[in-house]
Amino acid sequence: MKVLIIEDEQPAAEKLKRYLLKHDPTIEICSTLTSVESSIKWLNTNQGVLDLIFMDIQLEDGLSFEIFSSIKVNTPVIFTTAYDEYAIDAFKVNSIDYLLKPITYTDITQSIQKLESLKKSFAHGESINEAIIKLPEKKYKDRFLVKQGNYIHSLKVGDVDYFKSDGRTVYLYNNLKKKFIIDYKMQELEEVLNRHAFFRVNRSFIININAIKNVSVFSNSRLQLHLVQDSDEIVVSRDRVGDFKVWLDR
Repeated sequence: MKVLIIEDEQPAAEKLKRYLLKHDPTIEICSTLTSVESSIKWLNTNQGVLDLIFMDIQLEDGLSFEIFSSIKVNTPVIFTTAYDEYAIDAFKVNSIDYLLKPITYTDITQSIQKLESLKKSFAHGESINEAIIKLPEKKYKDRFLVKQGNYIHSLKVGDVDYFKSDGRTVYLYNNLKKKFIIDYKMQELEEVLNRHAFFRVNRSFIININAIKNVSVFSNSRLQLHLVQDSDEIVVSRDRVGDFKVWLDR
């Protein structure tokens, strides 16, 4: 694996190198850059050889997001930063992880494993960053029948904010803050819902993309969802963060 490090703090760059080589001694560090300007120049001529970029956000001459404004970055990026307020901006580019400093060896190994997992999930030869979640042509569910007292209601799927599993019971929460018990398992819902619109963020929640107001960093490499309507605390599980970002930015 060929890696580029963009980091303006030498101690942080050296620690990152040690962790990478500890994880895999065959990793090749192609270069270590410290500025937006030098990164743009290097990527303009050398990006084709890379497999992965580790990128700090605050560099000596500005924010690393400026790199993406000047050049198309086709290589997967893992952001490393001491600040959590840039997580949403990171979604807009081809990042697969967002690590908060101080970074540990475990963080590095889990991020690289996530990259490998993403590679396997896409078709052979297809770029992770250009890949589109491919779905078979099928008819997805438009409505759910729910019971309320002595009445049965037909609810549009588009009016569903999320589904929540609580033990053996699955609840449907709509955009009017009402919940209904439905006769589905979470696995069955994944089969009948359009995965362009719904994503299972952890074992207990399936979320409608239109119900998401914003996303924040919950802890190292985990994300918390804030919905348009007040809801339960919903956290994207660590092993789903990469796929979630691809889904959110498709």
